[in-house]
Amino acid sequence: MTTVQDGNSSQFEIDILLETAKNCRRKIVEMTHRASAGHPGGSLSAIDFLVALYKTRLNVNPSHPKDPERDRLIMSKGHASPAIYAILNEMGFISEQDLTTYRELGGVCQGHVDMKWTPGVDFSAGSLGMGLSFGLGVSLAARMDGSDRSAFVILGDGELQEGQIWEAAMAAVHHEVGNLNVIVDRNRIQNDDFMDVQMRLFDVAAKWKGFGWAVKECDGHNMEEIVASIQWLDTVKDRPAVIIAHTVKGKGVSFMEDNPAFHGAAPNDEQLAIALEELK
Repeated sequence: MTTVQDGNSSQFEIDILLETAKNCRRKIVEMTHRASAGHPGGSLSAIDFLVALYKTRLNVNPSHPKDPERDRLIMSKGHASPAIYAILNEMGFISEQDLTTYRELGGVCQGHVDMKWTPGVDFSAGSLGMGLSFGLGVSLAARMDGSDRSAFVILGDGELQEGQIWEAAMAAVHHEVGNLNVIVDRNRIQNDDFMDVQMRLFDVAAKWKGFGWAVKECDGHNMEEIVASIQWLDTVKDRPAVIIAHTVKGKGVSFMEDNPAFHGAAPNDEQLAIALEELK
């Protein structure tokens, strides 16, 4: 079994994290198939680093989901809700039955993550671009409280086209918010097409560096690199930090991989069978 060792000599079992991510992938395709709607592509690209974050770093407790000293996970790309619901189920915040309510009126698992409906969700998403501003406020509140809690904001790369992101990025550096962390899901596809067709971002890491952030890039599907990058976040104390996770949209399901059509399209019966076979 492959392991990664942190600075405190505890070991994270990479194979277990990978198996958890595979379980989550199955849940993602099953949820979107059942609902005949949803966003599987960006959920599959984000799930590896979400699993690593929840399993190795995030200070949360399903028995006390509103603990004021918990870390905050802000899923700014909130349409990728199946990824969050899958890992929340793995962590014990929600049940298998809850997953069957995905996108149902009154269900626990709404189409976008919503803190009023789902235990373990700390941010209600909708229109993109707002999560980093929320994360900045949460981080400043922790500092005012004298708390050690941290905020982790998940951004999509298409979302980086929103100007509010960069206003928040500039403010976070000005306020020297060292407990604010960002992971960018750099899968290079947005709602309508490949990003280089819609609006090129050029060098994403250079942009964040230009705003004064501490920046680290990683392969967003290499669990060893992901865990090491998450550990790196805690070494940055004097300013906010961002991980650029280079990912593949639809990762793990052959016909979804790098395919803009599955940004917001659910698999049909035949495609579900293929996906589940590939995810055994």
